Amino acid sequence: QAIKSGAAPPVIGSEHYYVASALGTADLKWMYSLPWYISSTHLSALFVHAGFVSGIRLAKQNPRLMMNMRSILPDGTVTSKFFNNWPWARLWDGPHTVFFGHDADRGLQKYEHAIGLDTGCVYGGKLTACILPERRLVSVNAKREYFQYRRKHFD
Repeated sequence: QAIKSGAAPPVIGSEHYYVASALGTADLKWMYSLPWYISSTHLSALFVHAGFVSGIRLAKQNPRLMMNMRSILPDGTVTSKFFNNWPWARLWDGPHTVFFGHDADRGLQKYEHAIGLDTGCVYGGKLTACILPERRLVSVNAKREYFQYRRKHFD
């Protein structure tokens, strides 16, 4: 909304800003109509961009966190930063399995009730899919590096 209202570009260049500024009104309406996550009772699965906080009902999940989270620290802090030993998915207790991305640093993640599929294709890694309902993982190599990754790791 800020972009379409004529807001100045961010001080630090952002690929997100340039993509968003190229979207038309119809594109934005379509995006606004999309759900924050998808639930499939038939597959006993949830699909989300980044993640969920365990112990919070789906209807009460924070949309910003569903789009950006990567780690949950021991004190319960939810963050978009990569903290090596604190992936949010380690805490997800189901019963549905969550399929998610937005965490290329960790690569393929497999937990009892969560599968992280981001294997860094945009950074020259792999593109990974999970074939349902059998939950068979398939990966192919990226044809090239599409974006140079700037790692920011925290311990």
